[in-house]
Amino acid sequence: MLLALITSAIFAAPAAFSKDDASTATLITGARIFDGISENLLEGQDVLVKDGVIAQIAKDIDAPAGATVINAEGRVLTPGLVFMHEHLMMQLSSPDLLFRDDRYKAIVAGNIAEDYLERGITTVRDASGNTYGLKAAIDDGQTPGPRIYPSGPMISQTSGHSDHRFPTDKSVEMGGHHDLLVSEGDFVVADGVPEMLTATRENLRRGSSQIKIAVGGGTGSVSDPLEVVEFTDEEIQAATKAASDFGTYTMAHVYNNEGVRRAIDNGVKSIEHGNLIDKDTLQYIKDQGDVWLSPQVSVYTFIPAGYTEGQAHKHHQAFEGIDHMFKTAKEIGFDKIVIGSDIISNPEAIAKINEEFTFRAQWFSPIEVMRQATSKGGELLELSGVLNPYPGKLGVIAQGAHADLLLIDGNPLEDLSVMTDHEANFDLIMKGGEIYKSDL
Repeated sequence: MLLALITSAIFAAPAAFSKDDASTATLITGARIFDGISENLLEGQDVLVKDGVIAQIAKDIDAPAGATVINAEGRVLTPGLVFMHEHLMMQLSSPDLLFRDDRYKAIVAGNIAEDYLERGITTVRDASGNTYGLKAAIDDGQTPGPRIYPSGPMISQTSGHSDHRFPTDKSVEMGGHHDLLVSEGDFVVADGVPEMLTATRENLRRGSSQIKIAVGGGTGSVSDPLEVVEFTDEEIQAATKAASDFGTYTMAHVYNNEGVRRAIDNGVKSIEHGNLIDKDTLQYIKDQGDVWLSPQVSVYTFIPAGYTEGQAHKHHQAFEGIDHMFKTAKEIGFDKIVIGSDIISNPEAIAKINEEFTFRAQWFSPIEVMRQATSKGGELLELSGVLNPYPGKLGVIAQGAHADLLLIDGNPLEDLSVMTDHEANFDLIMKGGEIYKSDL
């Protein structure tokens, strides 16, 4: 009996956070609608929201009794934004990440989560970090924030992207130890098939909706140049097979050609970064038909606090590869691309996170960027299958989809810069049918 009560409490439907008391339904009239896909705005249609989802899209809908009616007055209605490579637990300097108490980090992460929601980002895929508790607090209505698809701790090999020891540190076998980011569950170091299986299954047990591994070097770690390849075929297969057995997929941090190909050949479905890949490798990704590219620009526009000279050099190296990667994607017509920031150790950059839209305008049209930030992200999130924490459509305005909506004063399909000033231009932010912000 006690076990049944505990189980019922754990899996009870979460309450949504709202700054305003919401009616049972909301009717939005007079909006020009970007549905997340179409090139042209839909006009003359009302949107009815009930029970957290879009119940109807039609002309001249009668407002249900007690419904909140919002006249958009020609503003553009878009899906809530979906950012696919975020680090909510990592917005402290490198020294603070390594030495601050975990409860302090949790408070900072809660503030960061609200910063995301204030900027119209209603869903994030967290790409490494112990976000399980933060996700639960948001879902339970304890604090405002976006929906979180948690990866849990990123898995890397010894000397890989999760291993932040310096070369002078003792090995674990000699009495050394890993840092707090490992001991507190933000990263995990695993070697060999048995350890990879354990790490993957432990992440799944804790509530990861997808698995993240590192198959190449990173700018934030000290022992692995961007050109190196990490994990053997067998180790990668162990992760992807264990994830697949649970109905979900594996994403891989990797910059270089060989690492990208090794990841894909062994079952990875989402390539994170990819800045240094050439045309043949990008064509190889496209030819798979079911592999996504998750690149970022924002994080490479500054040097994260606490980086060493060597880390800063790798950061510049990664930045220099972005132009070729995006130009090549456009050249070959590859569009399974999502948006994200990868911002770490910089709350000030989070405050300007929506500049990712104008950064991408150098390579992509407004409709391409808006799709990357909405429907493309929603499509990739569906790969979580039975582990999807929010079953249903995200990133689109369609009947039955989650009612994550923005009303924007301006047309992002003509001018992406309207996306960068959330305070002035985002007049309505709704998540799950609950109004978080309304300036109407």
